[in-house]
Amino acid sequence: MRRRTRALLAAAVLATAGGGATVALLGQGGSGGSGGARAAALPPGTAKVTRQSLRDTRTEDGRLGYGPTSTATSRLRGTVTRVPKSGDEITRGRPLYEVDGDPVTLMYGSRPSYRPLTVGTEGSDVRRFEENLSKLGYDGFTVDKEYTADTADAVREWQDDLGLPETGEVELGRVVFAPGAVRVDSVQAGAGDPTGPGQKVLTYTGTDKAVTVELETADQRMAKKGAAVEVTLPEDETVPGRIDEVSTVIEPGSGQGEDPTTKVEVTVWLRAGKAREAAAPYALASVDVTFTAGRRDNVLTVPVSALVALKEGGFGVEVVRGGASSYAPVETGLFADGRVEVSGAGIAEGTVVGTPT
Repeated sequence: MRRRTRALLAAAVLATAGGGATVALLGQGGSGGSGGARAAALPPGTAKVTRQSLRDTRTEDGRLGYGPTSTATSRLRGTVTRVPKSGDEITRGRPLYEVDGDPVTLMYGSRPSYRPLTVGTEGSDVRRFEENLSKLGYDGFTVDKEYTADTADAVREWQDDLGLPETGEVELGRVVFAPGAVRVDSVQAGAGDPTGPGQKVLTYTGTDKAVTVELETADQRMAKKGAAVEVTLPEDETVPGRIDEVSTVIEPGSGQGEDPTTKVEVTVWLRAGKAREAAAPYALASVDVTFTAGRRDNVLTVPVSALVALKEGGFGVEVVRGGASSYAPVETGLFADGRVEVSGAGIAEGTVVGTPT
């Protein structure tokens, strides 16, 4: 009955999957304190059932930086006349770069521009632009989805302040939308370079610190959007964080004929007060990130090695009382740190169970 090899293999599979298993009940059991079949001999070792909290955790290497990069691509034809420096931070309404001496302005929004805006244009992109115009202090128009003559008047005032021709229309490419303030990561074009639609000008990130971790696809269960993590910084200070983004990344093979590999990229933004303050001294650094896939508090546990595969099916433990032992079926829950959550008739804190050594 004590087929421990099979039990340990099954337990390992369950631990990898992060799931639990329901053990089939014994059939007609023999005598014994647990009500299960009596064992032929006492086990070589024993352990006690303990009550504790279990955490299914894993710590992985992470990179502290500013999160994923985005590319600012020109939609204007002309000559690049000014670009920022790597590391510069740019906020709403400020020039991101210049073409033919005129600024291309940063505004906040989750979607890019895709058409010019003029009187009569309607849509969510109009609202997005008008919201920014209002935040910059321009008024006299209603923030909605319609680009009206009043909007055009405010745009002329905005264009005058920027030194642009006062057309009342927003040409495609004059504004770059980003979710918030940006930090210039690298510059692909220099002052004096020709530019045109599709020409990459620079890459940028957000200004908040973020930790990026790459996981194997088999470990994707560890990364759920919104889940709490712990980030250990270079000076061993631990700060809390939450998973903001989980995405699949396909990396090309490093050599000819090598297949691409699929990774799970996890981004944790450090925007909370304590985390932001602790991460501030570091620009780029290696950190440790501890993921918790599952947690069970105040549960009964035994060593995974105490599980036996029962002839009738499912898992059990060998309960030792005095000079005799018998098998008791159990239901298993969370596997973590070499232990497993168990429950069943006759299983209580302090119960002695058999182990291989």
